[in-house]
Amino acid sequence: MRTLKQPGLKRLYHSLGPEINLSLTISPIHRSNRKFTKMTDVLTQPRPIRLKGRSFLTLALTPELPFEDWLVRLDDLAARSAGFFLRRPVVLDVEGLDIDRTQLRDLVDRLGTRNVRIMGIEGAKPSLLGLDLPPGMTDGREAPDVEAPISEQAKKVGASENIALSGPPTGRITPSIVLTQPVRSGQSLVFPEGDVTVVGSVASGAEIVAGGSIHIYGTLRGRAMAGTTGNASARIFCRKLEAELIAIDGFYKTAEDMEELRGRSVQVWLEGEAIKTGIIG
Repeated sequence: MRTLKQPGLKRLYHSLGPEINLSLTISPIHRSNRKFTKMTDVLTQPRPIRLKGRSFLTLALTPELPFEDWLVRLDDLAARSAGFFLRRPVVLDVEGLDIDRTQLRDLVDRLGTRNVRIMGIEGAKPSLLGLDLPPGMTDGREAPDVEAPISEQAKKVGASENIALSGPPTGRITPSIVLTQPVRSGQSLVFPEGDVTVVGSVASGAEIVAGGSIHIYGTLRGRAMAGTTGNASARIFCRKLEAELIAIDGFYKTAEDMEELRGRSVQVWLEGEAIKTGIIG
């Protein structure tokens, strides 16, 4: 038996023939270790973080001064339509309001106590924002200015629209979706691109949100909000009205405002800043 020595290595080998070549015996092991180490580095290297853009539909609240009076009207809406703001993203539009940072902070806090969660603030000066407030938001899709004066010709056109159903502008295709099953309580169908047709009923506690018109061939017991992207010509049609709330382009009516229409087939449209309703058939 022969003892072979090398710095840091002590082994016993049986003397079975020619002297062992240590360079052939040890070096491959070291080379293998180096390859294994490099492969491990590649496998354990952290993957890059992926950032994606998303576009969502939110409600935009446009408070008015004095805030006390505006909050009273907001409480009235929430009382007549329970859960309207629950789990719903809201943007606060304060453009044009002469307020300071303390007033804005107080308004956001008071909305929070009402379960109105503000995800962003639009139209605020940079000096009004801070780390203790929701982030500023820009580039929101603009809606038509409903406060602009209406000419006599426009009024005549508006009156004719009470009879003829308004359609999409010439050369423009309005997308739509058709839902062939009922919308159950707690469900929310959001389609900002165009019209929504439901071949069934919309249960209490459910909601339909459309950028265009809404057609319901059953009973509407939940909430229907049409023209949410600024389409004031959108309409709502339903075979049997028992709705908690209906709205077009931000203007709304609650169940208490539609007692005389309960159980009827109706259409709903917007005339100026007023919600109009009519019996179908």
